Amino acid sequence: MGAAAAAVRRRMHPGETATYQVDRNINYTNVCIYRCSFCAFYRKAGDEEAYVLPLEEIGAKVEETLALGGTGVLLQGGVHAELPFSFYEELLSFLRERYPRIHRHAFSAPEIFFLAKKEKAPIADVLVRLRDAGLMSVPGGGAEVLEDGVRKRIWALAKAPTEKWAEVHREAHRLGMPTTATMMFGVGETYAERIAHLDVVRRIQDESLAGGKESFTAFIPWTFQDENTALDGTVEVSTGHDYLRTLALSRLFLDNVEHLQGSWVTQGKKIGQVSLFFGADDLGSIMIEENVVAAAGAHNRMTREDMVALIRDAGFAPAQRGSVYDRCHAACCRFEGGEGS
Repeated sequence: MGAAAAAVRRRMHPGETATYQVDRNINYTNVCIYRCSFCAFYRKAGDEEAYVLPLEEIGAKVEETLALGGTGVLLQGGVHAELPFSFYEELLSFLRERYPRIHRHAFSAPEIFFLAKKEKAPIADVLVRLRDAGLMSVPGGGAEVLEDGVRKRIWALAKAPTEKWAEVHREAHRLGMPTTATMMFGVGETYAERIAHLDVVRRIQDESLAGGKESFTAFIPWTFQDENTALDGTVEVSTGHDYLRTLALSRLFLDNVEHLQGSWVTQGKKIGQVSLFFGADDLGSIMIEENVVAAAGAHNRMTREDMVALIRDAGFAPAQRGSVYDRCHAACCRFEGGEGS
């Protein structure tokens, strides 16, 4: 399977380049009304550890990102019931006006779906308002496994049924915003349920590509981390072997999605390297900051120098990219060694 996936990768991406990104995840709040059993990050409103970051602190994080050669930020929080819509608009406008060079990849489908319910507005209208405020692309978070039986069992159904997750991404594509698709697996789902997830992504991609607008730029699968979660000890956590099989299957099934990202964050640096031989053409961000997966026990960290060495030692040419690959921030992309621009 790995060899077959690598052949697809070479067909889609001739040459030996493997890309990465310099950005950071900014979790603007950890307050969430949902109690997903797989999440160790959320806090209830009023908890001692609950927070909402002020704009000044978010700005300081962006400035540090830019100073490190970063090109984007991923903004994602818990689903905070008490934050008004104006909070999201002001946050995006603040970043657009203060830091116009930074790419704003923000707000997962559950956050957008909740705003639509709160505003009693169509999802498309919510996306238009966010886009007008400065949203540039939508991350694929909140997907977990896109099969509602699984979502119900892990307490994720209420925050976004599969149909609503799909609607957010379809509408974003229609409105000219690229998105990513993700899968967090290893929560006790069957292989058939993983395939159902891949089928949802493939169908959306086919529709979006046929529409001639935007689409999923990448598929990003990773394994559930159980530390400090309600599922700790109740499911068999996926191994590196299971991860690589699923990664390879994803490359074979989703040959209509251009990029496949390897997950060094959950699997560690060595499996991250191996993922480049199992269909992945990208190793994602160096993660200047990441809090959600870290809360569940994934403490792998990477510097830009580490990433360059990791890719080069695997026999590939490392290249820094922008937030949505070659379609954005082309001037910021850096190729490490050899020819490039």
